[in-house]
Amino acid sequence: MAGKLVQVATETVTSAVASVTLTGIDSDDVYMLAITELATNTDNSSYGIRPTVSGTGDSTADKDVAKKLLKASGTFEDRALTNQNWMEIFYLLGTGSSSQEKGNGIFYLYNFNNASEYSFITMETAMLRATGVLHSANGGAVETQAQSCDGVQIIGNANIEAGTFTLYRQVGN
Repeated sequence: MAGKLVQVATETVTSAVASVTLTGIDSDDVYMLAITELATNTDNSSYGIRPTVSGTGDSTADKDVAKKLLKASGTFEDRALTNQNWMEIFYLLGTGSSSQEKGNGIFYLYNFNNASEYSFITMETAMLRATGVLHSANGGAVETQAQSCDGVQIIGNANIEAGTFTLYRQVGN
C-alpha cells in the first residue's frame, strides 16, 4: 500500500475488557487497523471485528469470512464462515496457561465510509500458542449489506486482557 498512514485512534488495554471500539472513519480512504499482543486468559478464544455504525458495533449476522490458516505444527486449514455477527480474525487463541500467547494482525479496511458499497477487510494475522508454535491466517471478510461505518469494534467470546489497537487512515499515493 502506497502513501502514508495517519493515526486516527488508539487504545491500549491493560486490564480485562469485553471489547475495544475505535471510531474516526470519515472518508472513503483505505484505513488500516493494527492489533499487537492481544491476549486472553481463557481457553480457545476467538475474536472478530464488527464495523461500527454511529459508534456502535453492528451485530447483524451478515458478515462472511474466508481465510487460510497456516500452522507451523500441522496441516493448513481453509476456514470459511457465512452469515456471522462478526468478521472472525483470531481463532482458538489462548489456552489460558501462558503469557506468551498473543494475537497480532494487520487489517486493511475498504469502503467503510461508503453507504453504497459493502465494507470489507483483508487480513494478515499471527498467533503464538502456549506451546511456542506459530499459527497464521491470511484472508478477507465482507459485510453483505451496504451502510456507512465509522469505525471498528474488536470483540470476542472472552475478555481481552491486554493489547494495543490502532486505527490509521492511508493518505496520498
